[in-house]
Amino acid sequence: MIVLTKLNGAPFAVNSDLIERVNADPDTTLTMVNGVRYVVRESLAEVVQLLTEYRATILDLAYRARSATPPESTSRSISTTTPVPVGRS
Repeated sequence: MIVLTKLNGAPFAVNSDLIERVNADPDTTLTMVNGVRYVVRESLAEVVQLLTEYRATILDLAYRARSATPPESTSRSISTTTPVPVGRS
């Protein structure tokens, strides 16, 4: 989510995955996939920058999570026992 500013100065967070488009004519307007529109104080360039930084952060976190090796203290051995079926006797 990115934090933007309404025209009245109130900050709000918006789910960046639900933004369909951003227009600047002259006010910056976000149109969501469900048709809802938000007019914000940030410029078109600022909104694009926030979106770019947010997505880069998400990708970086995903890359780091995938590349990380679990610490030795939390690694567990996998059990090789055969599961016992649960059913009627």
